[in-house]
Amino acid sequence: MQVQVNTDHNVEGHEALADHISGVVESTLGSLSDQITRVEVHLTDESGHKDTQNDKRCVMEARLEGRQPIAVTHHATNLHEAVGGAADKLTRLVESTLGRLRDQRSRASDQHPAEPENPEE
Repeated sequence: MQVQVNTDHNVEGHEALADHISGVVESTLGSLSDQITRVEVHLTDESGHKDTQNDKRCVMEARLEGRQPIAVTHHATNLHEAVGGAADKLTRLVESTLGRLRDQRSRASDQHPAEPENPEE
């Protein structure tokens, strides 16, 4: 699973921040990593240099194998909380998406029983 970090011009995107985010994403989504090809993280400070509540936004987008990307957003007072909240939301969304896919496949296989291998017998 590849992790890509993007920041706006109000967020200093240094290597330590990217390493922290990669660690959070990998520890939170690690058990699902075989289903995820890439996670894109977008960090934004919506109020610039003003100090306001919940102005840090983290958008996380997961690219699932063979599926359309799915994304979540989390606002918080600081970047670490925004990243953690988004990672938790994304984990729940990926788990529910994969669960729905498994359920759909299960129902489809129940509706179409396997054909006998040799119908002439």
